Amino acid sequence: MFQGFRSFLLRGNVVDLAVGIVIGAAFTAVVTGLVTAFLTPLVGLATGAVGDYSKQSFTVAKTTFPYGGFLNALISFVLISAVIYFAVVLPVTRLQARFEAPKDQPSTICCPDCLSTIPAAAVRCAHCTTDLAGRTGFPSQALQSS
Repeated sequence: MFQGFRSFLLRGNVVDLAVGIVIGAAFTAVVTGLVTAFLTPLVGLATGAVGDYSKQSFTVAKTTFPYGGFLNALISFVLISAVIYFAVVLPVTRLQARFEAPKDQPSTICCPDCLSTIPAAAVRCAHCTTDLAGRTGFPSQALQSS
């Protein structure tokens, strides 16, 4: 009974997920601190307010609506989203694109003479020794010219 539960917990996916959640929580605290300490006051200076919207409210028929807390949370959400996108998502996406193989070129092709599977960059078939470099319209010719 506990053997299956233990193997479930020790699988790579569960451990990776737990580590990701812990690091995500710590990163959220850092980004929230950055937004609260620097970016929200800058928005306040740009709009002419003090920078802390949490105490703002209005009254209608003796009922107070504290819209400042919502406004502060909305500004924090937009700024946190922008910081995460421009500081994390965009650089990681660019980094992954550098290391990925081009998707438009196949990694293997078939030899036109013997129909064996060979690497797309091959200039000669390993099975029948057909010269593939001189063939027109053959993918290896396009790879050699680039």
